[in-house]
Amino acid sequence: MSKKYKAIVKIRNNPDGSAYCVKYRFDDLLNFTKFLDKNWKDWKWYNVYSNQETNKGEQLANFTKYNRPKSKSV
Repeated sequence: MSKKYKAIVKIRNNPDGSAYCVKYRFDDLLNFTKFLDKNWKDWKWYNVYSNQETNKGEQLANFTKYNRPKSKSV
């Protein structure tokens, strides 16, 4: 079974000023945010996309280091 969400996370800027981003798949927004805090302390923001067949790729939400998710799902 595939994960519910896909996220693109801005970690930092590259030396040339472009964004250094990583991509993850997950099911729980709150646990994912804790994971980012632990593994990528300087993360800036992330966009959440559906990873389900019916609306795959549709952007569902976006969060920042200071505007965090309040529940584990969108």
